[in-house]
Amino acid sequence: MSTALVTGATAGIGLSFAHQLAERGHDVVLVARDRVRLENLSDELRAKYDVGTEILVADLSDRADTGKVAERLSDAARPVDLLVNNAGYSLKKRFLDNDVSEEEALFDVLCRAVLVLSHAAAGAMRERGNGAIVNVSSVAGFITSGTYSAEKSFVTVFTEGLSGELAGSGVTATALCPGFTHTEFHDRAGINMSGIPKFMWLDPRRLVRDCLDDVGKGKVVSVPGGQYKAIVAGLRLVPRALVRSRARTVHRPKDGSKGSR
Repeated sequence: MSTALVTGATAGIGLSFAHQLAERGHDVVLVARDRVRLENLSDELRAKYDVGTEILVADLSDRADTGKVAERLSDAARPVDLLVNNAGYSLKKRFLDNDVSEEEALFDVLCRAVLVLSHAAAGAMRERGNGAIVNVSSVAGFITSGTYSAEKSFVTVFTEGLSGELAGSGVTATALCPGFTHTEFHDRAGINMSGIPKFMWLDPRRLVRDCLDDVGKGKVVSVPGGQYKAIVAGLRLVPRALVRSRARTVHRPKDGSKGSR
């Protein structure tokens, strides 16, 4: 691979992807909403790793902006060999307490943008006969904790289906399903995580490294951390009624409204 495009590249898991891909010698296309943060990151990666960088300022809740990123992925003259669909955030309140426009924007970022950008990237990659797509999902997709869980469930199943469609083409699709990770995600979302034990937290750098290793192996679903591998395996066996009842106690909020990953 020579060029990677990362959405939500200026913070959290996306930032770790940007650094590790540049460290491995990939040129990077950085996508996020904040131009200043993008420019600062671009300068840092060029100086530290001597790679080419490009920035795209885009709000993926905006269809025109999403289309702009899709056009970049489809550009045969400047091929993107790895797409990381990472951009995301979470709303603080429950579904019925949020304005439906907020829920629509969340859906556009977490689901529609993943669908549109995967379609653009996979089509171009299949034509060339090589490439990889990483769609950042979540262990939350295996439970029933509001629309965030539902949308992450979509990402995982969508990626599994895409992987099957791409079989034999030289292109792979991987759903990354992390659990609690040391980023600013929960603080920005106003979610009180003080009750989560230390052993449940993942390091974003190791998480990304393990994911990229799984991509190299052609894994379709990448669940980082032994604790979360065990949890996901268990959730597949537990009655859904029990999963639903336990999910009601997850993600108790504190002050705040939403947070970006």
